[in-house]
Amino acid sequence: MIDLECAAALLREAAAAGYRFTTVTPLTHQRVLARGEGEPASTLRDVFGWNLPFDAGVLGASLHRRLNDAGLIRREGALWRSHCRIASIGRDLFLHSAFPTVEADAIFFGPDTYRFARFLREALQRSHAAWRRDAPVRVLDIGCGSGAGGIVVARALAAHGLRANVTMNDINPRALDFTAANAKAAAITVEFALGDALSAVDGPFDLVVCNPPYLDDDAQRAYRHGGSGLGRALAVRFVREALPRLAPDGQLLMYTGVAMVDGQDPFLAEIEPVLQASGCEWRYDEIDPDVFGEEIERAVYARVDRIAAVGLAATRPGAGPARAFS
Repeated sequence: MIDLECAAALLREAAAAGYRFTTVTPLTHQRVLARGEGEPASTLRDVFGWNLPFDAGVLGASLHRRLNDAGLIRREGALWRSHCRIASIGRDLFLHSAFPTVEADAIFFGPDTYRFARFLREALQRSHAAWRRDAPVRVLDIGCGSGAGGIVVARALAAHGLRANVTMNDINPRALDFTAANAKAAAITVEFALGDALSAVDGPFDLVVCNPPYLDDDAQRAYRHGGSGLGRALAVRFVREALPRLAPDGQLLMYTGVAMVDGQDPFLAEIEPVLQASGCEWRYDEIDPDVFGEEIERAVYARVDRIAAVGLAATRPGAGPARAFS
């Protein structure tokens, strides 16, 4: 458990100090560390971005105390190391796991998070007019991790004059701890649902967002392992379970990845009949043709051409005429 108040205060103080950091892939992170030849941290970005060991004086007394009181610091010989990293999206800061993310309950934040955030903002730019202004939009973030998706949605809806009632769901209790601190620092009120996706919540939703893991991970870490079918099983299940839970004019926004086999998209082939049967209007786009290229060196991906990042937007028609969806 982390101390929520202290963790949120840590984020607010880092923001006030002008801290910003764009989190990179694990491979890029490792390459940057290798250039430093074991040099300790000298800046806040070194401490909370690159996750380098540091002397207590680097942070200053206040930030060091915040980190300690939050339970997010550990000794390494004569130095200290933060037990978390901090990433930025826009004006918001997000706690996530230390490098490397090897723990079973690690909270991942990286380039996929930025692509997910961009996908959500662009999709909501097209669809925000469907919802009423006199009631909050009921939002569910499945497998929320750091909470970035739900917080980005709340910001985007507010920019369009809409209020959001956001439920953050995850099967990982530590993810909900980090999400709680991140949401508190962002001054966004959220609710929490610990458990397995849609089974942890009741009723219909106006907006369901998710960024399910999509790799076939040997260690089966929750943030990374997407299940069978070369890592697509979880995403397929979320589509099947989420579509019936959409309110009229409700929307599912999913960002995930697909292992392309012999030039074909097996994820789309699996979900297309489900989408057609649901009566939803939908669009499906390839966002990035080649991510996690190093994975295809593994035996499980022997027939895989590439892993692509994709986005699905599916909308349940409302009571009125069907809306154009382009």
